[in-house]
Amino acid sequence: MNKNAIEQAKDSDMASSIDAIRRAAKRARQVAAQTGTALIVRHGEQIDRVMVVDQEAFPKKMQH
Repeated sequence: MNKNAIEQAKDSDMASSIDAIRRAAKRARQVAAQTGTALIVRHGEQIDRVMVVDQEAFPKKMQH
């Protein structure tokens, strides 16, 4: 199911799930920035550990 299909779902919970996921991701970035912990982010088949350097910015990849 693509993003547009989810937002147009008949089930109101399903239709609003994208917004809930965005809120959860924003909160995870805030907590990571406050605690200095890394986020684990999946991009397709690749999994990255990233540090949040600024709550508003996209996380920066950690050097291994």
